[in-house]
Amino acid sequence: MAVNNIQFTKIEIQIAKYMFKHYKDRHNSRQLAKILSINHAHANKLCNRLVDKRLLIKEQIDNSFFFSYNYNNQLAIKFMEYMLSLEEEFPKWLIILLHSLKKFKGFIEIGLVFGSAIKNKDFNDIDVLLVYNSKRSKEIKRIKDEIRKSELVDKPVRYVEMTEKDILKNKEDKIFYSILSDSLVFHGPEKYVEVIRKCHR
Repeated sequence: MAVNNIQFTKIEIQIAKYMFKHYKDRHNSRQLAKILSINHAHANKLCNRLVDKRLLIKEQIDNSFFFSYNYNNQLAIKFMEYMLSLEEEFPKWLIILLHSLKKFKGFIEIGLVFGSAIKNKDFNDIDVLLVYNSKRSKEIKRIKDEIRKSELVDKPVRYVEMTEKDILKNKEDKIFYSILSDSLVFHGPEKYVEVIRKCHR
């Protein structure tokens, strides 16, 4: 199935991204309808369409059908890498922050923004996850200082810093799972996709 022959609606993309990021969960269409604020019949139809497009897997448990992301399909993985690389995901009020965070490029493997700042423009601080090799600590500290001193970002930035090993060690932790699954990627979408796949195993 060639990628250019497949078209996706905005809500299908939203479902696919949600399912991919929530690597620990299976959802039925009723649960997804509630999460995405759409009606149940519509959610069911969209999930079945995404199964046909090979992005989701459908399983029957008792009398219900559950959906999860198709982590073993190369097309589904490439699709997710592309979708997560699009900066249009970021709300307008975080554009200056996004510009500042680009300074980390070349020093980190994954960069995520999570917490209230991605949902609501009335936030008190900004939560950022940086995943990098510990040998880069000096450069990371220098860039954090640069961002703080520039005063372009007018709210305090709180950093959570870890290595890929730390992520895999903490993949079952509830708080950490919510950071990984409810965040926006500002750097390293391919690496993020690779790490989520490892967490799913």
